Amino acid sequence: MAAEASPSIVDTVPDDSMKLLFVGMGVGYDHHWQHVTGAAMRACRDAISSNAIPAFRRGSIPGVSPDQMKLQIKLGVPRSLHGDLRINVVKTVFRFGEIVKLEVVDGGLICSNGMYKEPTEFENDDCCVVNAVVYVGY
Repeated sequence: MAAEASPSIVDTVPDDSMKLLFVGMGVGYDHHWQHVTGAAMRACRDAISSNAIPAFRRGSIPGVSPDQMKLQIKLGVPRSLHGDLRINVVKTVFRFGEIVKLEVVDGGLICSNGMYKEPTEFENDDCCVVNAVVYVGY
């Protein structure tokens, strides 16, 4: 039996346009409405919420000012929800730094929220899960 060739995965985020200092990872979900934008915002907040990077504000990195902080973001989103993702809204999570790249890839998950109700045109028991990786550098 011949081994199947696995598809190669080429990461484009992060790229070499910045010096990488920090990587944050997070998960966000929307229990009731499959609101992928809200789930993506939660994932991004989760990725950055338990970290502080005072080096940019205190001048701890010689020759680097606070306005030089750069962010590259990668979101794993269920393919069927890519078209519903509002990138400009997700970007509002990041109050500091310049977002130099944001990539959306197939990922995340759609699963049951465990609260079965009779499906309607707008509602069912699906839960949307999004993964986020945030790369911080300068």
